[in-house]
Order: sequence, then C-alpha cells, then structure tokens
Amino acid sequence: MLHLVDLNRLRCFHAVAAHCSVTRAAKELHLSPSAVSQQLSKLEAELGHALLERHGRGIRLTEAAEVLAPHASEVLSRLERAHADIEALSGAIAGEIHLGAFPTSARGLVPTALAQLQSEYPRLTVRLQECEPRDAMAALIGGDLDAIIVQDWFNSPLVVPEQLSRRPLLDDEADLVVREDHRLARRRSVQLSEIVDERWISWEAGSVCNDWLVLTLRLSGIEPNIVHNAAEHPTQLALVSAGLGVAVIPRLGRGPMPAGLCAIPVRPALTRHVYALWRTDAARRATVLALIDALEAAAKPPKRRGAGR
Repeated sequence: MLHLVDLNRLRCFHAVAAHCSVTRAAKELHLSPSAVSQQLSKLEAELGHALLERHGRGIRLTEAAEVLAPHASEVLSRLERAHADIEALSGAIAGEIHLGAFPTSARGLVPTALAQLQSEYPRLTVRLQECEPRDAMAALIGGDLDAIIVQDWFNSPLVVPEQLSRRPLLDDEADLVVREDHRLARRRSVQLSEIVDERWISWEAGSVCNDWLVLTLRLSGIEPNIVHNAAEHPTQLALVSAGLGVAVIPRLGRGPMPAGLCAIPVRPALTRHVYALWRTDAARRATVLALIDALEAAAKPPKRRGAGR
C-alpha cells in the first residue's frame, strides 16, 4: 500500500542526511533536536524502515536512508522548480518572500532596496531577518529564507554549496579606527604590521568577522590582544572613543564617524566581498530576481554630478 510522505518530515530527513547529524540539521531548520527526532520517527513509521543507526558517538544512515536520500533531494528540488514555474507563468511580482542579511548590510543596503521594491511592486512584501552569514545560509538551504546577503573576506572565502547561486553586490573596505590622540591618527594610511602592542576591540567570538580579524592579524605577525567583543559597530566605536582599544571597521553601514575618532585606510586594503545568494532551483521566481536586482541597484555608488562630461 502506498503511503503519502509528509513534506516537513522529508525536509527534516534531507537535512539530517546532508549533515549526518540531528543537531546540525536542527540548527539549519531552526528547530530543536527533539523536534527533528520526532519528525524522523514519524517518517520511519510511515515508511516502515529505520533511517538512522548509532555509529560510535554519532549516527549514520541505514541502507533504506541511503536509498531515500537522493529521492528526497529530487522531490524538494522539483517542488522548488514547480513553485518557480508557476510564479513565472503568472508574471506577477507579488506575494511574500523572506530576506536574510548580516547587520551592516541590513543597515547599509536593505532599506534602499526595499524602498525601491515597495515603490515598483506594491503587491510584493519582503520580510527581513537580520542574521549572521552561516545562520543565513543554513536557513536559505532549509527553505526558511528565499534570498540572503552574505560576506566573506579577501583572505577567508565563504564556501557556498553547489545548490546556491550568487551575485556580487559590492566590495567593502575596512579602516583602522583610532582616537585623534593616537600615535597613528595623522597618518594617511597604515600597514597592519605597524599596529603592534595594541588592545583590540572586535566582533563577537565565533562570528565570521572576528575569526577573520584574528586570522588576518596573525598572518601579519601580530598575536591579537582582544580585550572587548561587541556585535554592533556603534558599540565598538564607543569603546574606541573611551580609549579602550583600536578597531578595524568596514565602511558599509558604519555611518558618520563620531567626533574625536579617525578612520585610517589600511594598505594593502582590507576588503570584504558582499553578495546575494539564492537557491538555484528558484532562479525563475520573478519575486526573487526582483529582490536581487534591487539589492544590486542599491549597492551601486551614486552617480556624481557632471560625471562623463
């Protein structure tokens, strides 16, 4: 007798099969591990086969799960393409889509892009979720987000899974930020190797930017003395203003520099790449492409008066 398989359970299985871990699958799907385990138990009951078995301290797929995995991937991919084809058929840019963005892109790019979309396509609603690139990518793959804005650095590329497509948006430089009374404050540029014996203010431990800063300083022969960690740039700037350390802060979404602080370009430039990602199977969705186009337009520098004359 043929049994219909619940799609939510199939998504849970697909994530577990991809990671071979219930915990990592749960994080990707924004569920608790127990909720994922419950869905898998119900799927096993529907199919009449065990899908996971203990292997040391972890798990591995059973023979039945190995058979099911490619079919699950194909079913979910076909559903994505069906959604895209139906949306393409109507040609209407309407409905609701979900965008994930890291904080400075959410502040420096997204408002302009969403204002443009609201003006051009009043029947389209874009819901923004601010999140770190790693979490955003997991949510995108899991289907919770339709597009995301992510970043990586010139010396620390982000690995993008094959099922995702990307479009570059901009390259963003980071400056050394110090107080006006700092010994380097009057410099027009500075090399990292000159920034020794400093106390550093960085991002949250474990974040993409904090990991990059530690890597970059160590590659320059500097063992960073990170004394403060703060997620938001205004907090980092306030700590620098108080004389508690120096920071490297990107320009996107930074806002005006507070009085008493200097932003000094670093040479060679410290550049991060900002780009949009979406599921390749959703490439024909007019709503997703309209969002990506709006983000690309928002990322372009404004034309200067008299340019080209």
